[in-house]
Amino acid sequence: MSNSEPDDVAMTQLLVPEITEMLDGKQNHLVRESLVELYDAEIADLLAALDDRHRVLAFLLLPRERAANVFTFLAAHDQEWLLTELKPEHLAPMFDAMAPDDRVAIFDDLPENLANTMLRLLRPEERAQTQALLDYPPESVGRVMTNEFITLKPDWTVAQASAHIRQHAMEAETLDTIFVVNEKGELLDDVRLRQLFLAEPAAMIDSIIDGNVVSLRAIDDREEAVRAFEKYDRPVLAVVNDRNLLVGVVTFDDVADVAEEETTEDIQKIGGMEALNEPYMESTIWALVRKRGLWLSVLFVGEMLTATVMQLFEEEIEKAAVLALFLPLIIASGGNSGSQASTLVIRAMALGEVTARDWKKVLRRELICGVVLGLMLGVIGFMRINIWEWFNFYDYGEHYRLLGYTIAVTLVGIVLWGTIMGSMLPLILHRLKLDPATISAPLVATLVDVTGLIIYFTAAILFLRGTML
Repeated sequence: MSNSEPDDVAMTQLLVPEITEMLDGKQNHLVRESLVELYDAEIADLLAALDDRHRVLAFLLLPRERAANVFTFLAAHDQEWLLTELKPEHLAPMFDAMAPDDRVAIFDDLPENLANTMLRLLRPEERAQTQALLDYPPESVGRVMTNEFITLKPDWTVAQASAHIRQHAMEAETLDTIFVVNEKGELLDDVRLRQLFLAEPAAMIDSIIDGNVVSLRAIDDREEAVRAFEKYDRPVLAVVNDRNLLVGVVTFDDVADVAEEETTEDIQKIGGMEALNEPYMESTIWALVRKRGLWLSVLFVGEMLTATVMQLFEEEIEKAAVLALFLPLIIASGGNSGSQASTLVIRAMALGEVTARDWKKVLRRELICGVVLGLMLGVIGFMRINIWEWFNFYDYGEHYRLLGYTIAVTLVGIVLWGTIMGSMLPLILHRLKLDPATISAPLVATLVDVTGLIIYFTAAILFLRGTML
């Protein structure tokens, strides 16, 4: 079975009755043969489709190495469930076979007491490696790196280095890039395996390196790793401490998972809610309500200011009820322009394209965009009123042109204001050391709604005083 087929999950689930029947018939050897023919991710899909009893039986039939790999593909709630169902003598070999960074990723998702129990099951050497990673701050590069890597010395020959790599290859997570360190363990450079194969066996390692190495700090935010991989296009990067000692390596596949998590978190925040700690389908109803309820309440309270502003202009609305017809249009235009600007700036900041120091450039660009976009909508709004009046679709009264000017000027003002607020607020939050994504599009839209009404009714008073007002 190939994981390139579009219906892999469906095909995997077709095996469920067959595997179940073989397990009930105690044909364990046939089950094992069927499982080892699948990819690790496919086995995880199959286990998730089995009932509880058969899931445990099938998992126990996997070889130790395969069980460790398959476990990392299981959903968090399936992992936690298996850990409570399996005996320590089954769990210990599996965790010992895992890479340290995979263990840390799993332990991070477990309740603290269960994580501590699993940690105690490890062999002393594996426990020390895992604890070393767990000691780094959450969300740091140290939590996603692995401390299983191979190093070379600059005074070795290529032949010595090759022999060393062959001897310790099984201890490293990746062999694509090998790092060169001095006697103190300080990072000097990296060497691609291809370089070693092409170099003369008698050549010194020092002669094939140039000292141009890219590294991350273990205490850096893990988003820094994402940006570094995007910028330098490397399959693996070194991780050093504050003394430039090599303490780990980060591989591209681990950073890809981080990028997905960070992007998901930002999108959820931009959508006007707290980020979920689990996938949507694994989150409880209460968790969904709790994560969304706070921000929804904040936005609702903010929108209540809209009613307050309208009360201030109640007299104008009574005199010219036609003004109320355009309130949804005005509010939506301001909110949409603010949401667009905030989304663009937040994403640009996440990609490292924009920093707080660029606020003048951003403001200048958004001022131009705001004016142009506002004029576009203003012309459309003005023509809409005139066309409806000319073709008798609606009677706006004898002063319909003044009403058109009111709508046009309001749209220019509110779109310009929306783009300014949407672009500047994320930068202000970043300067205050807060997450820019928390200035979500709905929050910007709410703020622009309130100020937009003031702009609208102020324009109405200026253009319509003595006529409609």
